Amino acid sequence: MRKGLFIFVLAMLFFILSYSVMQMPALGSVNNPSYNATTRYYLSNSTTETGAQNVIAAIITDYRAFDTLGETTVLFTSIAAVLSVLAGLGHHGKEEDHG
Repeated sequence: MRKGLFIFVLAMLFFILSYSVMQMPALGSVNNPSYNATTRYYLSNSTTETGAQNVIAAIITDYRAFDTLGETTVLFTSIAAVLSVLAGLGHHGKEEDHG
């Protein structure tokens, strides 16, 4: 009974995934979500509004600055957490003899 239910759930997930992939627009199609008004706006106005020579740099540093700051904060926080855990592991089992 459980095995049959498991196979049914996997088959439904496969069906949903296959149907979703079939509904996606073709690669390079004008109907892709990547070709929308925001993209056209960035490409036509980013160099004049920001003064940057590079469109990608203008988007990352000016239009998406808060998002980039958030990603950087998460990255440094995770690095600090990993380093603190690894530093704690180095002291485990190294008790000094005070005798």
